[in-house]
Amino acid sequence: MKKLYTLLLLIAVSTALSAVMQAQERKLPVVFYNVENVFDTLKSPGVLDEEFTPAGPYAWNSQKYNKKMANLEEVFYKIAATAQAFPVIIGVSEIENRNVLEDIVALPKLAKAAYQIVHYDSPDARGIDVALLYRPDIFKYEGSEPIRVKVEGKPDFKTRDILMTWGTIEGEKFYFFVCHWPSRRGGSESEFLRVSAAMTSRRAIDSVLAVNPNAKIVLMGDLNDDPVDKSVIETLDARGSIKDLDKVSDLFNPYFEMFKKGYGTLGYQDSWNIFDNIIVNKNLVNRNAGKVHLYKPDYNKFWGNIFNKPFLLNPGGQFKNYPYRTYVGTNFQGGYSDHLPVYIYLVKSE
Repeated sequence: MKKLYTLLLLIAVSTALSAVMQAQERKLPVVFYNVENVFDTLKSPGVLDEEFTPAGPYAWNSQKYNKKMANLEEVFYKIAATAQAFPVIIGVSEIENRNVLEDIVALPKLAKAAYQIVHYDSPDARGIDVALLYRPDIFKYEGSEPIRVKVEGKPDFKTRDILMTWGTIEGEKFYFFVCHWPSRRGGSESEFLRVSAAMTSRRAIDSVLAVNPNAKIVLMGDLNDDPVDKSVIETLDARGSIKDLDKVSDLFNPYFEMFKKGYGTLGYQDSWNIFDNIIVNKNLVNRNAGKVHLYKPDYNKFWGNIFNKPFLLNPGGQFKNYPYRTYVGTNFQGGYSDHLPVYIYLVKSE
């Protein structure tokens, strides 16, 4: 009887402690996903989107579009199930327009989160943009603006804008930057384009912190470079260790160590890359800087997370275990994306 009493007491204490911990800390997932070529089926004036129309080489039609939407619904809902909360912020790249975003937030399994949209048309030749979705019950939107990426010596160069969105979480000022830096087309000769995008991003962050040194910064996106590449580790100055952070403007990349350990968000020529990053400033790492900070559950090895569930990976063939993309060439597979989603946890501590 005494043993039974002791066991019941331990269970009661454990349950109480769990409840206290849940009350003290509230997880706030932040997600980024390159959703891969989410176009509507209509020809839009002024952009090169003919490929993704019914008459184009991809024979892009309503049936395929609806399949893509169902796939996105599955991905975001399963991330929410894993995190045990709908993401407070979702950054996306490779979407064509606001109409596509309206369809995403209206998907039945996502509609209950009541996501609001931040989006601007960018000068990208194909008409693909970045966007941010947010939960208005958590993130109190204040403003946004697109930031043009300018490249010295190439005044006519056009790429995706950097989307800056600001507001508050628990009364603390946040700035979210959603990026899709220039592609690697052209190999090493295109590196300076991504360095220019990194320089633009860095200047924007520094400008924010010069005015408000308490601001919490989250930069996310498909950077088309790995955490160890020049644009990320030198120009943006995103560091791989929390120990290396000194000033509030110093940035921490949770995906640096993951890349070093062989993890990836996309595969190319039999190797993994992590082009998809979520990077934060010191104010989100310092637990003494307000209530909301970066969080790593005890069961996590890393501060960053890659959502690499089996259903997102190619089940067979030449690209087995690589991200299960929508097309291979012009052959429709019905997959999800050529990238895997990434996410971090923020947490509110009482």
